[in-house]
Parts: sequence; structure tokens; C-alpha cells
Amino acid sequence: MSQPIDENVVRPERGKAGPLKTVFVSLMIVLAGVALIWLIFKTEPTATRKETARETAMLVDVQAVSRGRYTPTVEVMGQVVPAREITLGSRVGGEVINQADAFTPGQRVAKGTELIRIDPADYEATLLQRRSELQQARADLELEQGQQAVARQEFELLGDDIEAVNDALILRKPQLKQAKARVAAAEAAVQQARLDLARTRIRAPFPAQVLSREVTLGSQVSAGQSLGRLVGTGQYWVEATVPLSKLRWLTFDTSPDTPGAPVSLHHDTVWPSGQTREGQLTQLIGDLDSDARMARILITVNDPLALNQSEGEPALILGAFVRAEIEGRSLDDVVRLERAHVRRNNTVWVMEDRKLAIREVEIAFRDDDYAFVKTGLEDGDKVITNNLSSVVSGARLRLESDRDE
Repeated sequence: MSQPIDENVVRPERGKAGPLKTVFVSLMIVLAGVALIWLIFKTEPTATRKETARETAMLVDVQAVSRGRYTPTVEVMGQVVPAREITLGSRVGGEVINQADAFTPGQRVAKGTELIRIDPADYEATLLQRRSELQQARADLELEQGQQAVARQEFELLGDDIEAVNDALILRKPQLKQAKARVAAAEAAVQQARLDLARTRIRAPFPAQVLSREVTLGSQVSAGQSLGRLVGTGQYWVEATVPLSKLRWLTFDTSPDTPGAPVSLHHDTVWPSGQTREGQLTQLIGDLDSDARMARILITVNDPLALNQSEGEPALILGAFVRAEIEGRSLDDVVRLERAHVRRNNTVWVMEDRKLAIREVEIAFRDDDYAFVKTGLEDGDKVITNNLSSVVSGARLRLESDRDE
């Protein structure tokens, strides 16, 4: 049986307890998170600083040095130039009627080789004419000598009646001098004609190589005209430049008793590896190179084309740039070190009692490979040869042999 519904009874509203519960749960989660973070920081381990740190010795490579006598090398670059070069010219004019096969660029010719012959016909005719003129002058001289003998006889017949001042005229002495002068002039003309005829054959004045030729068979040449260029094959020069600071270490060829320093020449890009040519430091040229402001020197190379040497010797090429290693003056009681082992401000790293020592040294000379130490190092010193990341005087050092032990 159903109960009647009382409309005056108050019932609780649904949905009001839900938001309160959500707020409570969220607050508890936040509090739990804060507590957890506090607990993590509270229990975090802390780092402690040790009172001492273990020191590790640096691994190094060393080289024992010794004092002695060394000969440094001055390395320079130079250009090959001819020691003898001429422009071959003609002293007479005419047509070229013969040309030697050797008169070709690149060919070598011996001294006295006939290179060109100019038509000699005109000069042969001139020589004949001058010879005839000489014969005429000699005949005139003989006639004058005969007339002088007659004049002397007449003078002797006259006795003392003629004054002494007229003796020369009576004896025809001026006429005799004229006749002798004409003979001398005719002889000179014959000699000149012979020279002109000989000059129609143009020869090499010394053993040479032909660089250029400017005429050929049938060319018309005139006196003084250039015919070609020749260079001597006996010697070449290497003209090089040297810093002024290194001149005092070089020995020049100033006298037979003091020959110039030996020089080793290298043409790295042309000659096979290991091949060199020998030369001699000859002369200091008295001016500076206009570009580099360095001293100019001459190096002499004999037989530059290797004509008289064993087969396989390299030949020098005119105009080529070569590297020259000049032997310098000897240094006594010095230590030779590779340049890389001399550190900043002329210092050297040395191992002393397994510790690093920084030595200041005095450099006597530097070449391209070595530094020659005058003071600062002694016999038996162990120079450190490798680079170190940290350089502190007194730092502990060790060797590779220590690791093995």
C-alpha cells in the first residue's frame, strides 16, 4: 500500500558533496608531492673534497746532447745565368754563302768552329789591289834610293861650297822619307785587306752553345749586324741572394790560398731524387737585391752541361731556379739541436732529476734545419723533444721505459 507523499519533507540535494571531495584529494596530492621533494633534497649525497690530489708525471721523449765542432749550412735560392755570353756579330758586310749545321739553337760548338761564311770575292779583289799598291810603293822607294845615291855623289864633287843647312835637300832626304811612308801605308792596307778577308769566316770564339740564330743562308749582312747569341759551356753562374746577417758565415774565393766555400745545388722539381751538382762560392756582388734588400752572391759551376762527367750527371738549364746549400764557417764547442726543439724566447726544455727545467740558451747560428747553441746546454743534458700541453718548471716527468718497468 503506497504511502502518501509529504511535500513538506526536505530532502538533501544531489551533487554538492562531489566538489568538496575533489578539492580535498587535490590538496592531499600537493602536500604529498611537497613532502616527497623535501625528502629527496634531504637525503641527497654530498661531494667531499679530498685534502690531497694524486699527481701524474708527464710522459716525455728526450735526446741526449753533446758539444762539438759542427759546420752549418746556409740554404739560398738562385738563378742559373751564363758566365760568358756574347752576341755574335759580323765585322764585314756581304752575302752569307755558307752556314754550318752546328749553327742552330741548342747545338754545341768547339772553339774555332766556322759558323758562317760571307762571300769573300770583294775582299779578295781588294787584297790584290792593296798588294799591287804595295809593290808600287816599294818600287818608288827603290827609285828614290837610287836618286839619293846620285845626289850624294854630286854633293861630294861640290865639296865645301854648299852650306850645311842645305845638305838634307841636296841629298833628297825628305823624298826618301815620303817613299818609305808610302811603303808603310801600303803594307798596312794589305794587312787590313787580309783581316777583312779573314773576317768573312765567322768562327766560335770559345766552346759554346748556340742560343739563337738571326741569319741564314743567302742573308745580306752588314758590318756590326747581330748574327746570333752564344754562351760558354765551360762555366755557369748561379746568382743568389743571402740575408746580410749570414754573410759573415760565408767564405768567398778571394785568393788561391782561400778558395770559396763548397756549394751543393739541387733542382728538386727537375732532377731525380738525390742528384746534385757541386759548385763553389766565388764572389760577393757589391749591391743589394732591389726587391728583397739582400746581398747578391755568385756561385761558379764548372762544366755545367756535364760534358766531361760521368753519364747520368744532371745538366744545368739557363734561367732555372735552383736550391743552393752553402757550407758555412765551422762552429767550435756548440750543441746542435733541431730548430723545433728550441722553444719560445730561445728556451729549451730539459729533464733534470725527472723534473722539467726551462733553460735559456744563446744561439750562435741558425740554418734551415738546426740551431747551434753556444751556451745554456752541456754534454749529457737530456733535451725534451716532444710538445707538452702544460709547461711548468719543476713538473714531474717520466719516460716510456718507466712504463715498461
